Amino acid sequence: MHLMARLSEFGGVWNATWAGAIRMEGTEETDQLRGWRVVASEALHPIPLQSEGKHLAGVMEVWERRDIDPSFLIPLRNVGTFRTYSLRRDLPASWFDTPFYRKYYGFCDIYDVAFVAFPLNDASESHFAFYSHHPIPDETFALLTYALRGIKWFHRHLMLSHGLLVAKAPLTPAEQKVLQLLLTGATEKSIARQIGLADSTTHQHVVAIFRKYGVKSRAALMSLWLNGSGGAG
Repeated sequence: MHLMARLSEFGGVWNATWAGAIRMEGTEETDQLRGWRVVASEALHPIPLQSEGKHLAGVMEVWERRDIDPSFLIPLRNVGTFRTYSLRRDLPASWFDTPFYRKYYGFCDIYDVAFVAFPLNDASESHFAFYSHHPIPDETFALLTYALRGIKWFHRHLMLSHGLLVAKAPLTPAEQKVLQLLLTGATEKSIARQIGLADSTTHQHVVAIFRKYGVKSRAALMSLWLNGSGGAG
């Protein structure tokens, strides 16, 4: 939220959203959206629709029903790469006269939306969107691209720390705490003291963490972070 607020201020836009998407296997051949699902989203300033729910939730409901709007196909261009796109740059002028645009964008005077998307691995992506009442200039695109190109590293490590990307199962809250201290080089006894657990309980958490990540040592666990092996490069 802090990032979206600062970038909105720097870019002269009035709102921003973030969406996390994953690709479901086995549906690509029959699905125009190639199996992609939006599974998490946040809005800097939620926008109530005129009659139903919120703006972002309303768009996602249409996405989930697979009522394909041309705007849904833009993110699939060059999927799996760092990319930018916008409504005004990538859709024909006639699209802005459609009921979809009027219902989900035009009703609150959204003139353009700039998007920055990037992969975390082969089956997950992050998408930021920035909303403007006016045409979005090239300088704003350049700023957003520069600011967000390096954030993939943060998102990948955030997912790794929750047991996503490469782990066999998500980590429990207690395991997440133990993991963060394991990565600092603290001993199991030190970890136990810092988070108020018994030594035996802490050891059980360490064993569970190793099992979920498919490693046998702390060194192998740390290499996931150091070598960036948790997803696509």
